[in-house]
Amino acid sequence: MRRALDRLYAFAFAVSAACLAAIAALVLAQVAGRLLDRALDLVGLPALGFAVPSLAEIGAFLFVSAVFLGMAGTLRAGGHVRVTLATQRLGPRAARVLMSVVVAIALALCVWAAWNSVAMLLDSLRYDAVSYGMVRVPLALPQGMMALGLVIFCIALADEGWALLQGRSPSFRAAEAETEAAGDAAGTGGH
Repeated sequence: MRRALDRLYAFAFAVSAACLAAIAALVLAQVAGRLLDRALDLVGLPALGFAVPSLAEIGAFLFVSAVFLGMAGTLRAGGHVRVTLATQRLGPRAARVLMSVVVAIALALCVWAAWNSVAMLLDSLRYDAVSYGMVRVPLALPQGMMALGLVIFCIALADEGWALLQGRSPSFRAAEAETEAAGDAAGTGGH
């Protein structure tokens, strides 16, 4: 089961990275088209007028996909912003209880968000909703990525909560400890 979960998180993280790479490629194509048009204009040739249609809208959809699909992997890597001031001042048992409560609250909020995301996705599918841009993108595509990312994030939060209930250190805490140790070894104090 552990291997399957780790693969799920890694897959979502890889798709998240691919979405960011797609944004970069689309923006690069748009910039290259503008530079080519300017160069053609400088030498007296007609501009090609190359443009990526609906770039802002498609970029936003890809960004939403990247953010939501990257949440589980970011949690496991200790990359989410967390206030550890309280847990550092508490004893190990009290810190574990506090982390368990916070993870449970986060899981409840995530389940609520995932539920509503899936409902929105189903509505978009039912009514064949599309975006308003030049390129008519079915809204089910970005909404599906958002819902999938939230569902995977719920699984990751439940996974971390289970680790805490079993008395194990959650992966985000282990990743933070590893980063702190690397920082101490490098003389930066982990910050």
